[in-house]
Amino acid sequence: MPAITADTLTLPRVTQAGPAEQRAVLSVTTAPSGFEGEGFPVRRAFAGVPTAALDPFLHMDQMGEIEYAPGEPKGTPWHPHRGFETVTYIIDGIFEHQDSNGGGGTITNGDTQWMTAGAGILHIEKPPEHLVVSGGLFHGIQLWVNLPRANKFNAPRYQDIRGGETVLLSSSDGGALLRVIAGDVAGHSGPGATFTPITLVHATVSPGAVLDLPWNREFNALAYVLAGQGGVGSERRPVGKGRLAVFGPGQGLTVAADTKQPTAEPNLEVLLLGGRPIKEPVAQYGPFVMNTRAELVQAMEDYQAGRLGVIPAQHMPHTGR
Repeated sequence: MPAITADTLTLPRVTQAGPAEQRAVLSVTTAPSGFEGEGFPVRRAFAGVPTAALDPFLHMDQMGEIEYAPGEPKGTPWHPHRGFETVTYIIDGIFEHQDSNGGGGTITNGDTQWMTAGAGILHIEKPPEHLVVSGGLFHGIQLWVNLPRANKFNAPRYQDIRGGETVLLSSSDGGALLRVIAGDVAGHSGPGATFTPITLVHATVSPGAVLDLPWNREFNALAYVLAGQGGVGSERRPVGKGRLAVFGPGQGLTVAADTKQPTAEPNLEVLLLGGRPIKEPVAQYGPFVMNTRAELVQAMEDYQAGRLGVIPAQHMPHTGR
C-alpha cells in the first residue's frame, strides 16, 4: 500500500486531544462486497449506516484491493452525475478519467481527483490500455460528497491533487503517518478545496501505536479500515479491513493498531472523514442527488436531452485505406 510515505520523525506532530474530549463509538458495521461499472470489485463502506450519521457524505466504495491478471482490469462506462462531488483516491494502480467538458487526467499512487459534478457532467473512469494488457495491483476509494442546495447547479470543475501535494503530518508519538487530502487537522490544511466543509485523512498507524487526533466539534466523524486490525474510541472497539466506525460528538478521535498485524497487512490503514452536516432534504436516483423528486425528474430529462454533456467523439487511427 504505497500511497505517499515519509519518515514520521521528520514531520510536524499533531497535539493530542484531551481524554474528556474523546468521541464515543456509536456503531461499527461491515461493508458488503459487490461490483461496480464493468465489473470491478468494491466494498460498500456506508451500507447499513443511517443517512443522518453520514451527512454530508452519500456513498463510498473501496475499489479492490485486487491483483488483476493480464486483460482483466476494468473501469466504468460513460455515465452522468449532477448535484454532488466525486472524490477518487488511488492508493495502488492507475486510473484514467475523461469528461464531457474536455477535462480529466491520470491518477496513480497517492493521487486524488476531485470532480464537482454540479449542474451536470458525463464522465468515464478506466484503467489505461497498458495496464489492461499487463494487469497489476489496483486499490482505491471513491467517495461521494453532497453539495448544499446553493451549489448544486454550480459549473462542473476538476481538482487534480497529486500525491506530493498532500499535507503530511505525524501523530504526537511518531507512530502514525497522516495524509491530509482535504480539510484542517490541528491547523494544517490539505490541498482539496470543498464547497461543503469536510476533512479527509488517510492514516497509517504502526503496530501497537495509538493515534489520538483532534477533530472539529461541528463535524461528524467516520473511520473506515482499509487494511490491518485495531480498535477505535477510548473503549477500543475492535475493527478490521472493511469495517466502518461511526463516532458520536466530541473533539477527538482515537484509533489504535493491534501489536500483531496480518502478514500481508503490516499496518493499520484507516480513512478518517468528517464534515459539517448540510441538513437539507436528499432526493437521490442513481447518479443524481438533488433536494426534491421534481429536480430528479428534471435531471433525467436534461440527461436524456444531452444537456449534461455529450460523449466526445473517439478518434480512430488512420489505416491508410
